[in-house]
Amino acid sequence: MSALGRHVLAEFYGCPAEILSDLELIKEQMAAAALEAGAEIRETVFHQFCPQGVSGVVVISESHLAIHTWPEFGYAAVDVFTCGETVNPWVSCNYLKQAFSAQNMSAREIKRGFFDVPLEHKSAANY
Repeated sequence: MSALGRHVLAEFYGCPAEILSDLELIKEQMAAAALEAGAEIRETVFHQFCPQGVSGVVVISESHLAIHTWPEFGYAAVDVFTCGETVNPWVSCNYLKQAFSAQNMSAREIKRGFFDVPLEHKSAANY
């Protein structure tokens, strides 16, 4: 069976509020996590909420990394979705656990685009 991608849903607990409130730090670390896994960054978009919290996405050639933080709870929800075989989403997740000084990480991987037959690439013109 073949899958188009791997999607890791990670939850980080026990993170310092000052880290999860720092827009620039989160932006830098999310990009670094993508690069650490060997991904190619295309674009980033981040937003600082008032009074606290950050949401953002790093668009990579292989798909994306996304985050939403709740500094008041020391919690961050992170998605790392990669397509192909060259980028391992777990590398990014483990990097971010360290970068955000998480005391605990709970994560699971979901296969995306799961097919019972071998995948054959078709051009958009064939649809």
